Amino acid sequence: MSNNSLWLILQKLRVPFLVLIIAYTIAIIGLVMLDGVTSDGKPYTMTIFDAFYFITYTATTIGFGETPFAFTYSQRIWVSMIIYLTVIGWFYSVGSIISLLQDKVLIREIAKAKFKKQVKNLQENFLIILGYNATTKRIIEKSLHKGFRVVVIERNEDRVNELMMESYTPIVPILQADIHDPIALEISGIKSKYCKGLVSLFEDDSLNFRIAVTSKIINPKVPLAIKSTTETLTENLTDLGVEIIENPFEIISSQIHLSLNSPSIYQIGKWIYNLDILRKEQFKLPRGLYIVCGYGRMGREIYKVLKENDIEAKFVEINKEKVDSNHKDVTIASSYDMDLLKSLDIEKAAVIIAGTKDDTLNLSLLSTARKINKNIITVARENELENYSIFKYSHIDFIFMPSRILIHKTINAIVNPMSDKFFYLMKSQSEEFGAKLVNELLEKIGESPEVYELFIDAEQANAIKDAILENETIYLGAFSRRREDRTIKNSVKPLLLQRGNKFYLLPDEVMPLKMGDKILFATTRDAIEDIEYIAQNMYELKYVTDNFTNDGMWK
Repeated sequence: MSNNSLWLILQKLRVPFLVLIIAYTIAIIGLVMLDGVTSDGKPYTMTIFDAFYFITYTATTIGFGETPFAFTYSQRIWVSMIIYLTVIGWFYSVGSIISLLQDKVLIREIAKAKFKKQVKNLQENFLIILGYNATTKRIIEKSLHKGFRVVVIERNEDRVNELMMESYTPIVPILQADIHDPIALEISGIKSKYCKGLVSLFEDDSLNFRIAVTSKIINPKVPLAIKSTTETLTENLTDLGVEIIENPFEIISSQIHLSLNSPSIYQIGKWIYNLDILRKEQFKLPRGLYIVCGYGRMGREIYKVLKENDIEAKFVEINKEKVDSNHKDVTIASSYDMDLLKSLDIEKAAVIIAGTKDDTLNLSLLSTARKINKNIITVARENELENYSIFKYSHIDFIFMPSRILIHKTINAIVNPMSDKFFYLMKSQSEEFGAKLVNELLEKIGESPEVYELFIDAEQANAIKDAILENETIYLGAFSRRREDRTIKNSVKPLLLQRGNKFYLLPDEVMPLKMGDKILFATTRDAIEDIEYIAQNMYELKYVTDNFTNDGMWK
């Protein structure tokens, strides 16, 4: 049967139904076979309906009297016997029904049926998120804020209940099932045209890879955001065609590289990923001796970037299994303490990085380091989102939080893919290029510009589409004008234009638009409204483009 919950109910209640049917049958046949007497003394035989009616209210202990006439002694003896049979049958059946209602298998099947119906009725863009924890909770909240619906698969019953208690608006359908189960992925809508991505950010790399393989088999076109913490997995995911591969430790090492060489571009990255606002004075990591506590996955990535930048570094690790015996740059220690830091020349060090998995230990290490060297730059790895306030008020110079990085990277890569591509292109630019852009954004828009993507098509830019089809030339600069006064520049800065497979970084405003162009703007909320009106309304478009010349000036 297609309805598993109905099949389960029928299967579980088969015996109780048979007990009731047999009890009723015996009772009714007995009453029909026994002769009765009418009120005037004439003999009569009960009809099947009369017998069923009498047994119905008697068996359920309601009681209503002898009907249709007073019973004879033989009838009363029979009723006295069968009443125990039918009442016990009802008690057994009611108990079975109550037990069934508490059956976890049935509850899951009913929940699954409800989930399937909710997903089937989704007529909006949505994401499938695997697992519910502190990280994916933030992704859900940000996705809903961006206008994307969310569907969740979670195996743990307690976490399922936790999500249901959140009362998200709009509702977030959740299915309790194995996250790598192909059937679970399929009923979660992975084949739906509205499914715009699947997110898998588990610590287990093998599980992430299994999910990626299964998802690509079911629907090769669905974009995947998969966490990877090793080069091998990253290569395998790339070969598989996974669109978004997220290695938080590689991102952290990239941030360290940018902070050493291009602090302005690093600041742009923090702004793009909603980790910070734009600042005129960027924080730049100094050169000198680096002491890094922890040589796990994050430590190994930091080792690569420091070696690439010819920076002297001393690493320390208490877990021997994490370190190759031939690695001379890593000290094996029994514990992290003041004597250990002194033996590593902490007094001469420029920077200390506490990159262990223990937040309390990281805070303790940095506190101890500052007691020995007051001028040292402190960098911490923060593991738990809930501890953010503790780190924030500990006066640490640099805080790297893998969970926060994953949250913002995932949202940007799926919901705002152009901004993700923009920062990728920016990383190859010079510090002078980045500093110039930061200053321009600060002067033109402010310290916290909004990021907005526009697709030149019939849905988002109908007025421009019509103008292009009529062989009119519409320039990118049309979006930089205010609707109330076209001679005034708006708070808009085009960051990236994609045309087919070609990308134009910081495109010129006199660039003519074509159908299919995708544009990324840095702007304000008010200016976004102007952009949308200009793109959709032919009268607004005509107003801002009437006197626009090829050189970007107004007549």
